[in-house]
Amino acid sequence: MSRVNRQLKILDIISKHDIDTQEELVAFLKKEGFNVTQATISRDIKDMGILKTLAADGKHYKYAVQSAKENSVTDKYLSMFKNAIVSIKFAGNLLVVKTEEASAGPAAQFIDNLNFEEILGVVAGENTIFVAIDDPSHGERLRERLLNLTDSSGIY
Repeated sequence: MSRVNRQLKILDIISKHDIDTQEELVAFLKKEGFNVTQATISRDIKDMGILKTLAADGKHYKYAVQSAKENSVTDKYLSMFKNAIVSIKFAGNLLVVKTEEASAGPAAQFIDNLNFEEILGVVAGENTIFVAIDDPSHGERLRERLLNLTDSSGIY
């Protein structure tokens, strides 16, 4: 699987689990079908700007993504989003976003963090995201805004 898919899965894993060692992260990734080494994960962590922060128990540390301010996204996450999206279609008051395998969770989190006013909520599966829209008349405009973020003519 690609580097982008692996990094998206890393974001997904650390958002759901308190991971405090690279070895733990390697184990989670292997369960998800990624054949990786600790050295690869070390490079990914550095490349993605992932930090260790104090866990909720106050005794252990965990990997976490740096918090981004509202409406502010890093180039790295935008790049991962661009590479994950396969298609964006509008249906009623939903956008249906198809992603590369195992990329829907982090891509959905990215969409949710955009804080677009017309988005009521985002739900992700393995490779599909449903974006609930406040009014069907906003659907095509929102689709275009997301497509513009991908900056790709290959997406429909």
